[in-house]
Amino acid sequence: MSRKTRLAALLLSGTVLSGCAEMNLFGHMAKSVGGDNPPPPSASAATNYKVGKPYQVAGVWYYPQEDFAYDETGIASWYGPDFHAKLTANGETFDQNAVTAAHKTLQMPSIARVTNLENGRSIIVRINDRGPFVNGRILDLSRRSAQLLGMEGKGTAKVRVQILSEESRVLAGKLKPDSTGNEPKVASAAPRGSVQAESLPPPPGVRNGDNGQVVVASSAQPQQRGMTPEAVEREVAAQEVKSVPVRPTSIYVQAGSYSRHDNANRMVARLSKVGKAQLQQVHLQGKTLFRVRLGPVANVEEADRILDSVVAAGAQDARVIVD
Repeated sequence: MSRKTRLAALLLSGTVLSGCAEMNLFGHMAKSVGGDNPPPPSASAATNYKVGKPYQVAGVWYYPQEDFAYDETGIASWYGPDFHAKLTANGETFDQNAVTAAHKTLQMPSIARVTNLENGRSIIVRINDRGPFVNGRILDLSRRSAQLLGMEGKGTAKVRVQILSEESRVLAGKLKPDSTGNEPKVASAAPRGSVQAESLPPPPGVRNGDNGQVVVASSAQPQQRGMTPEAVEREVAAQEVKSVPVRPTSIYVQAGSYSRHDNANRMVARLSKVGKAQLQQVHLQGKTLFRVRLGPVANVEEADRILDSVVAAGAQDARVIVD
């Protein structure tokens, strides 16, 4: 995990969210339990489907919501040893050797494909935690997930995160409490030994050879409508690393996206002391928007520095973009 991530996380360690939930050192929500080595969740803390209410961390508000069409690029980090065997935000036991991840707002649990845009490695993860609460990060991966994506040593990577809609809907239906208030069934994370990879895939765009070193995954897509939750879990557990072609990408700091040209111009002027901002006109879903960006940026560390300056200049919703 990067030095900046650790530093920012330490500043969050004392932030209390609500009820029995509190922030752990790296900005992940964890249940309050006694002792240095908390026991596994009891029946009362059984895993359940959770969206959650709006919450605030270090002055920033987050608004959890169901999103079965989520598809975003950005910077991912990873977390592991300090949280192994502790509870996640939805009551599961965090296993750094399982293929899981944390997200700030997505429903839990949900299933997502994560692709490392730097080397073409792609895996499917189970999102069951909240975090990372650090500017410029969209996802925190378990240690095993980071290893499989080839980013453990580096600490961060440019990634694309895509919710697998049908699988996530199936799990949501499985875990939502029923109308009688009965306890939902527990869906465990993918077994730690279910995904194996020994070498990085070939360079982006290069076809897989027959030497057996690159393992191409099944898509983990349901075979038919009406797939059972148990079948979804088996599909996720049976996956292997997938190698996909990826195009070159760059890192930008986006100060904001505006529907009015004059508002975008005002932000460009406000950022003049930070750097030369670009104003881009784009058309999305029938709407014309004006994006204000700085970049391309050479690396994640520089993006973090610029992002801090942009936020300090008044762009509270600024974020790091991979495009």
